[in-house]
Amino acid sequence: MIRMEAKNSIYLFVLILFASCGGKTFDSTEELTHYISDESNNYCYKKTIQGVEYALQYRPTDLLVKQEIGESKDINQIEKLRKKYGKYMYFNLSMSLNNQELLSNVARDKAKFGQMVNDLAFGMDQKVHLFTKANDTLAMADFIYPRMYGMTKSTSLLIVYPREKQYLKDEYINFTIEDIGLSTGEVHFKIDTKALTNEPQLRFN
Repeated sequence: MIRMEAKNSIYLFVLILFASCGGKTFDSTEELTHYISDESNNYCYKKTIQGVEYALQYRPTDLLVKQEIGESKDINQIEKLRKKYGKYMYFNLSMSLNNQELLSNVARDKAKFGQMVNDLAFGMDQKVHLFTKANDTLAMADFIYPRMYGMTKSTSLLIVYPREKQYLKDEYINFTIEDIGLSTGEVHFKIDTKALTNEPQLRFN
């Protein structure tokens, strides 16, 4: 009887363990990318203000792991990279106006063009903010702005924040973008923290 109860307890523990493991698992980057691109899954957020289209998309850890590891199946290396990238949260911020990148729309105004280039290349850590309902602000770790010189239809940045659990306790966290000269005012997104803590993964083996 005691042995049976112990066996049932172990079985229950295993069930709880698997239930707490978090998000969905996908066999390919294509499947995972499709999943996070669906706004209903709370990894992608979109708004259009004053004609400017904003798209904010969370980039799960395993997409960065896959990008670095390629076709390798080395489990030790995969786990090492998961720990490396898992210390941070990555967001792709995309902005476009008239189906063009932002700089293409201000190219004729030298002062405005120069200010926007400076903001995008050096000042987005002062323009983008991530904070809790209690207004506790999380300092940005890094951001990357690749100049595309009109070759794409949007201006995109990769924005990186440290993954600090105390900032993810509420049901959402605020992500804001200050006006960068397009008369949009401050743009605000509420990010589902449950989605961030239970992010989808890739099946590597």
